[in-house]
Amino acid sequence: MTGEPAGPDPPPLLDWRDSKHWSHTPRPCRYCGKDTNLRDSKRSPAHKVCAEAALADRAAEAAEAYENEHLA
Repeated sequence: MTGEPAGPDPPPLLDWRDSKHWSHTPRPCRYCGKDTNLRDSKRSPAHKVCAEAALADRAAEAAEAYENEHLA
């Protein structure tokens, strides 16, 4: 610890509170295939957990590729 107060938490990648993330028609999630009423930022059916896990995976893959590129 540095003794400095911690800053605010970073904002979430997707704000799921917005009504545009909801549909009255359940459709299969693009990641797991189970029905969901939720829609991602491109209006594709996606569970919150599935979409956020996919974003985290992509970020980790990009970080790994960046490190591999700079270590070579």
